Parts: sequence; structure tokens; C-alpha cells
Amino acid sequence: MQTPHPKISFKEQMHQARENAILQTTCRLLGEKAFDAMTMDDVANDVGIAKASLYKHFASKEELCCTAMVQILERVQAYLHGLPATMEPVDKLRALVRWSLERLISDEMPLLPSRNSSLRAVLMANKPYLDGLIAVSDQIGHWITEAQAQGRIDASLPPLVVLYTLYARACDPVVGFLKEGGQYSDAEIVELVLRTCFDGLAAR
Repeated sequence: MQTPHPKISFKEQMHQARENAILQTTCRLLGEKAFDAMTMDDVANDVGIAKASLYKHFASKEELCCTAMVQILERVQAYLHGLPATMEPVDKLRALVRWSLERLISDEMPLLPSRNSSLRAVLMANKPYLDGLIAVSDQIGHWITEAQAQGRIDASLPPLVVLYTLYARACDPVVGFLKEGGQYSDAEIVELVLRTCFDGLAAR
């Protein structure tokens, strides 16, 4: 006989729902404004709560953003685990990059902050984030080496270079430039960036 789960109080449910809304808003604002420009006032105003209420959930902007980034990594891990086992390694990598670009073009928070963001230094000191990043990197690295062994990715390239190249697509400024230009739809931009990433610029 299974032990019944303890009933969550209405107050706890509301607390969790508000926290989820805070994290979702933070993801979007970080995509739109980046860490240095985003404020706790921005988050509170967007969620529709008092700033004091926001601080009941997160003691600082750094804590809030680290929690949001850890949540993003959990979503990435869930996405990677959900890819069919029969899919070719290079196709798994392409699917991941497409997923990252779709998040980027819809102004969701990027998987990795830009190198000049002060958020990066905060994240490098956050163990849950680093643990999640290592787990994701190990999985992607495994697919990279498999794809190289199959001749689908240039085997002369160090796997770490390929890994960072794929990560860079998650914060690729080309996406924003093309969207601002208005010549292509979001779906077309994603496919164009995918082509340059995996097929290069050389004529075929």
C-alpha cells in the first residue's frame, strides 16, 4: 500500500505558484534586458507583486537569477533525455541548437550568459548551476565525439571547440540582428543560423 502524499496547504500552493511566476518572468526579462540592466523592481512590477513580497522568495537579484539559470539547465536536461535514443548524434546536436535558438528568438533567457556579463561570475560560484552545466556538457560532448567518429562532424576539431561553438548559438547576436531587419520569419532565422552552424559558409 502506497503512503499518501502529504496534502499541500493552499498557502503553500499560492507561494509556489508565485515563485514559478517570478522565475518565468526573470527568464524573460533576462532575455530582453540581460542581468546588468534588469532590476528587482522590474521583476516585481511585471509579476504584479510588491517588491517586499519578491524578497520573501529571493534575498537578492543574484540568488534569483542563479535559481532561474539552474531551472533552465533542468529544462535542457529534460529536453536532452527526451530525445529518441535512435536519433543520430549529430541530429541530437542539431535538435538542441534549434531548441536553444527558439528560446533565444522568443526572448527567453539564454543557456549561457555572455562573457562580459557580471552574472557569469555569480554563476561560476554557484554549485548547483555548475553541476548542471557539467552534466549537460558531458552529454553534449559524448554526442560530439560520436558524431566525429561517424564522420558527421570534422574530427580534426577539438570536441571542446565544437561544444563552445554550439553553446554560443544560445546567445548568438545574429538572431537579434536578423529579427530586427524584418526580412525573415522567426522559423526562417532559426533554420538559417542552423545551416551556418552545421554546414558552414563554403559553397557545396
